[in-house]
Order: sequence, then structure tokens, then C-alpha cells
Amino acid sequence: MAAGNTRWVRVLGGLALLLIGLVWTLQGAGVIGGSAMSGQSQWLIIGVILVVLGLWLGATGLRGGTSR
Repeated sequence: MAAGNTRWVRVLGGLALLLIGLVWTLQGAGVIGGSAMSGQSQWLIIGVILVVLGLWLGATGLRGGTSR
């Protein structure tokens, strides 16, 4: 895969993780209701972890660097 394509995969993957993590964080915190995940602290923790991973992945894609 070309380096430019890898960057976009990282950015889009990071954005996807960020959005999913944000939803799961809000569900875990009880802000978004109507789900078995609502108000469950484990989903709050998992969501925060996904947000951090998404930010890291997106940032590495935007920087264009890889950690070697």
C-alpha cells in the first residue's frame, strides 16, 4: 500500500475509533440512554480508551510518521 494511502487509513480509522469511543463514553456515563450499555462504568472506561487510541491513530496519520 502506498504511503499516502496508509496515512488516510490511519486518519479514517482514528476518526472511526474516536466517534465510537465518544458514543460509548456518553452511554457509559448515562448521558445517552436506551441501551444496555447506558450507565455502565465499564463502557465509560472502554469508550475513553477508544477515544485516546483514535486520537493517537489519527495524529500519526496526520503527521505522516510511523513509530518504528
